[in-house]
Parts: sequence; C-alpha cells; structure tokens
Amino acid sequence: MDSSANINSDVINFKQFLLANKSLYADILQKLETISNKANNHLKSLLTKDNRIDNNLLEVNQFQTHGYAWFETYRIGLRETLNWFINLSESGQASEIDASITIFAFSEYLLQMKNGIMMSQSEIIRPNDLGINDEDFKFIEDPSIAELLETGLSVKIKNVIVDSLDKGIHASLGLNDETLDMIQDQFKKFTEEEILPHANEWHLKDDLIPDETLQKMAELGVFSIAIPENYGGLGMGKVAMCVVTEELSRGFLAAGSLGTRAEIAGELIRLGGTEEQKQKYLPEIASGNLLTTAVFTEPNTGSDLGSLSTRAVLKDEDYIITGNKTWITHGARSDLMTVLARTDSEQKGYKGLSMFLVEKPRGTDENPFPMDGMTGSEIEVLGYRGMKEYEIGLDDIRVSKKQLLGEEEGKGFKQLMETFESARIQTAARAVGVAQNAIELALQYAKDRSQFGKQIIKFPRIFSKLAWMAMETTVARQLTLFSAREKDNDIRCDIEAGMAKLLAARVAWSNADSALQIHGGNGYALEYPISRVLCDSRILNIFEGAAEIQAQIVVKGLLTR
Repeated sequence: MDSSANINSDVINFKQFLLANKSLYADILQKLETISNKANNHLKSLLTKDNRIDNNLLEVNQFQTHGYAWFETYRIGLRETLNWFINLSESGQASEIDASITIFAFSEYLLQMKNGIMMSQSEIIRPNDLGINDEDFKFIEDPSIAELLETGLSVKIKNVIVDSLDKGIHASLGLNDETLDMIQDQFKKFTEEEILPHANEWHLKDDLIPDETLQKMAELGVFSIAIPENYGGLGMGKVAMCVVTEELSRGFLAAGSLGTRAEIAGELIRLGGTEEQKQKYLPEIASGNLLTTAVFTEPNTGSDLGSLSTRAVLKDEDYIITGNKTWITHGARSDLMTVLARTDSEQKGYKGLSMFLVEKPRGTDENPFPMDGMTGSEIEVLGYRGMKEYEIGLDDIRVSKKQLLGEEEGKGFKQLMETFESARIQTAARAVGVAQNAIELALQYAKDRSQFGKQIIKFPRIFSKLAWMAMETTVARQLTLFSAREKDNDIRCDIEAGMAKLLAARVAWSNADSALQIHGGNGYALEYPISRVLCDSRILNIFEGAAEIQAQIVVKGLLTR
C-alpha cells in the first residue's frame, strides 16, 4: 500500500495511488476469476442432464443463471477498465479523473458482487444464488484491500471526478489511435453543430431526421465505415463504428441508429450475399443512396424468431411473400428491406427461414408505402423518434429469386446470427452515447441551477450522482470498445458483445433517470432535453435483444464455451 496516498491525507494523487497499487488490483481480478469459476461449476451441476446443459433446467434456474451473466459482466468490465487506465498511463495520457473512476469502479462493483448486484430495479442477485459464500470474499478483509475499497468509496474521490467534470475534463476515451481520435473530433463537432441544436425539436414534432442532415452524414461516411473498400466503403471496422455511433447518439439516439441500419444490411450482404448482390448493393449503401431497414419481427414472435410465420413461396422465377411485420424502424423512408421469411413450411423453428433483399420505392408523409401489396401504419412511440416505427403488411409481394440472400434457401437465421455480434456492439455504443448525453445535461443543469444560496452541484447527493454516472459510463464504454476490438481482430466475442449491451443499456437508463432527478420538476417538462433522453434511453434495454434475452445469451455462452 502506498502510504503517501493515505485516504486521511488532505491531498491525494489518485494516479500515483492506483499505479502504486496496480498489483493489488490485478490480484483482485485474479480472486474474482477464481470465484467466477466456482459459480460456473456450481451452475453446471444444477443444469447438467445427460452430460449437457438442459434447456428446461436453464429456464427453471433462470434467475440464478442470469445473475451469473451480470456477475461476469461486472468482472470483465473491471478488467477492461483497469487495462484502459494502464494503457493510458503507459502512453502518458492518464488523468486524475481516469484514475479516480477506475478506483471508484473497483470499490463499488466489487462490493456489489459480494453483497448483491442489481439486475433491474426489482431484481438483486446475491452470491449464495451462485453457490458463492462469505469465505470466497474473505480476501476483502485484508488491510491493504480494505484500504483500496475505502479510498474508492470516499467523498474525496467523487469530488475529484466531479471537479474534473466541472472544468470540462471528462474521462479519456483511450482510443490510442490518431485516426480514431480525428474521427471522434470530427463527429463531436458535427454532433454539436448539426444534431444537438435540433434534436429536441425533431423529437417533439415526431419528425424524421431531415434529408439534408442524412446527406451530410453520408458525406462524412456514416453509412460506409464498416463496408469494405473494394465495395465503396471505408473498411474501418467496429471500433471506428463505435466512435461514430457514440458521438451521434450523444446528440440524438436516432442519429446514431441510422448507421445501424446500414451496418445490419451491409453485414448481411457482405457475409451471406452472392458476388452479384455485393456489387449491386454495398456501394449504394455505403454512399447513403440506398437507405435500408430490417424486417424481421412479427406481432406475436418478439425475440422468438423460430415462431416466425411470414411465408415466401417460389412460383416460377419469383418468390411470393405474405405476412405481417412489426417494429420496422425507418420502414417508410427506406429503399431496401432485409426480410426474414419462411420458405419451407414443413420445417419448424429456425430451419426453413430465408433472408430476402426486397427493393421498394421510398415513401413520403402522404404515401408512406407506395408499393403494390404493401401496407403500413405508424406505431407512435415515447422516444427513439426521428426514423419512425411501423407495422407493415406484405400481401403477395413478388420478389425475384435472385433477391434471395446468397441465392440459397434455409440460411436466413444463420445469416442473421452472423450479424448479432456487430449489432449488439453497435447498440452498446449507442447506449454509451445516450449515457454520456445524460451526464452532460445533468452537469450543465447542476452548474446553472442554484438553491439555498449555492449551485446544486455542490450538494453531496448531486455530485455523488454525477460521479456515479461518469464511472458507470466509462466501464460500459471500455467494455464496448473491448468487444469491438475483439471483433475487428476476428476473435469470437458473442459473450463480450452481449455483456457490453447488457451493461450499457442499464447505464443509459440509470444515467437518464438520475439526470432527470437532478433537474427536479423541470426535468419533467418537455422543453428540457432530458425528458427526451429519458424516453430514448428506455428502449435500449429492449431492442436488439431485451435485457433478459441478452443475459440468457451471455450465460449460455459462459456455460458452454
């Protein structure tokens, strides 16, 4: 223990403190890995039948298994946060707020792992649910580690975080790449000038993001980042996409989500399409000339795509598609739909599903679906406006068999599964952007608002909220960027991507709720942007896999990988 950084000192250099105790933090992570392995073995003993994980037992023990997904999300989040700080330190870029956030995160998350993790507002997973007992956490009583925890929970460390925020110093991104830093600067400026000044008006009027804004986004490369250069894209990968998505979502969730439309369609075509399909569509998607929408969900299926009932029947050289779809984002203004339909009615579940590339004329406000056989109605929503949501009816839509993705039936679900890692990483980045927006709105209001003769940022429960928001946003960001780097390196990251989405979505909602509380009654007024951010943040726990589905995916991976 570095005695020069004792918590009782008037002035503490938290960078020095963290670096001096780096080995202790590494030891904590090692201890947590041992505890995790014990929980893993405990759950396997509960869930194994005939030498394999039994799905019925998995469902019966859903609370415990999902709790383990959260436990591991915390553990990997702490690991990546420490790695982030160490990398910053080695490059000479670490700041006091970076060190303070890391120390705070370890103290808070470690004690939650020992005493109970909030999976949601009404669900707490406790260690004994995972086969873990007090003895497993005995190491916390070591005087050196106890002092680390005390330091991390101190008022002093929260003061350092909020004082830095007050001075305009936020946690470092730690991208460690000049090109990525330049992209972040470019999109930060674009968001400040073109998105933030208009976001609340777009939301309140329930308007589509204007075409001219979309054009500017296209010129900046929003739709081309992840598409290979030989198909007209920038080929920059998932980390770059996260940087762009976070900045745009910081301005307006729908702005960040526009890139997701291109990401999903582009990935589907790049991985599963024929060369002819790639040549035809990828350059047009990259340029922004072709706006896309994903047409997967049905009114009674939700996440259960195996129950999908939309039919595609081959007749001569065309498929005839019939069915109803719902929650179709950006459905009217899009030019190309990726439609999941059942081509083999004899096959149950995921088998027999195929993916189609369905071209459609772009709709207008007066005539949103100007295509024979297609009808639709808008679903009015609390937030996530700017693109609009629709229910769509497909009545004998005729599609050339050359529009079957890969020109091979029965591959639709597999093709979609190949995009899930990217989609979840993207959604996590969107959530981090929303969380960051909530911090900035709360911070500015806390500085501007005075009560009882002083700025409300000076009150302990206000600055504690701000410190918490900054800490959790940083952990979620670093977990998201770690997943993106793994994806860019062609390393399987379905578990890590699920963790990133799981945590970041919760953080976005928590931040927005705390930010609105800081605003008090004014936060409930529509004229204040935080009311929009609260509405936007809530959907992040639902789309691209609800939190419960996400936890299920994570834990199945943890128990079977």
